[in-house]
Amino acid sequence: MFKRFKNLILCLLVLVTMVACSSKPEKKIIRIGHNQSQNHPTHLGLLAFEKYVENELGDKYDIQVFPSELLGSQTDMVQLTQTGAINMVVASNSILETFDDVYEIFNLPYLFASSEAYHAVMDDKSITDPIFTSTRDGGGFEAVTWLDAGSRSFYTKDKPIEKPDDLKGLKIRVQQSPTNVRMMNLLGGSASPMGFGEVYTALQSGIIDGAENNEMSLTDNGHGEVCKYYSYDMHQMIPDIVLANYEWLESLGEDRKVFDEGFKVLNKVQREKWVSAVDNAKEGAKKLGVNFIYPDQKPFVEAVAPLTEEVLNRNEKLKPFYEKIQEYNKKYPAKEEAK
Repeated sequence: MFKRFKNLILCLLVLVTMVACSSKPEKKIIRIGHNQSQNHPTHLGLLAFEKYVENELGDKYDIQVFPSELLGSQTDMVQLTQTGAINMVVASNSILETFDDVYEIFNLPYLFASSEAYHAVMDDKSITDPIFTSTRDGGGFEAVTWLDAGSRSFYTKDKPIEKPDDLKGLKIRVQQSPTNVRMMNLLGGSASPMGFGEVYTALQSGIIDGAENNEMSLTDNGHGEVCKYYSYDMHQMIPDIVLANYEWLESLGEDRKVFDEGFKVLNKVQREKWVSAVDNAKEGAKKLGVNFIYPDQKPFVEAVAPLTEEVLNRNEKLKPFYEKIQEYNKKYPAKEEAK
């Protein structure tokens, strides 16, 4: 009798354990996409974000980071974030003006007098918050932080760019934004908008003659294997923006506090890694035979000046942001870049 009772108790315990296990909630998968390699500061920052959040809430969330356009191009991933198919994406500010024209402000050429002014502006929430939250309703996403993407300059296969006239007749890849296409036209080149993942093959096959981006592209993405001239005209300092599906963010409840701290970790780690990564990229590019050129910036500034006037006149809501940025430019004026 006792044995039968003992077996019954054991069976009940097994049944309770099975029910408890089956009722244990599954971890929610958080999918994040970006277009950089696994060595890039952006990926390293996202891994730090993943580690922080999972240390705090690892029983509830499984964060998965997908590099190298595994989930599609930047534009594709922004659209997937809009619909909630993925939770987050890192996208260049350049392409965001097609989702909300308030993002045009950060795409203007020679907007920032120095990297110090650039960082100060991007850290000023009175400037960034109205922009970052502008897509909550119509766009379906919200920007949760920004990442450093340095300054953008031209790099070419066969011809060094020392003045705007050198761009004439050259097909140059630009990001997929109307502002960048217009900028390229003003400089005299032929704009070839395309996704970042297509650039290496396009350079190699001769579809394009060059591109414009930061130094990391030369080594991290292999563009320095094809392009042997990098000209520091530094026409733009465009941040990368971390976007999150707004409905998902709202569903986090109290957990949002942990994620918000995680976004700060992401920003801090990525920016710290960026400094050394650029230095390493320059050294690596020199070993590939890339020549670094330091042209007079003034002719480039003059050539694209009409673009700023056009954009501000057409999109008047940008003017208050532009005026605040000029205040930072006065506080942190240009200084001679180390060569």
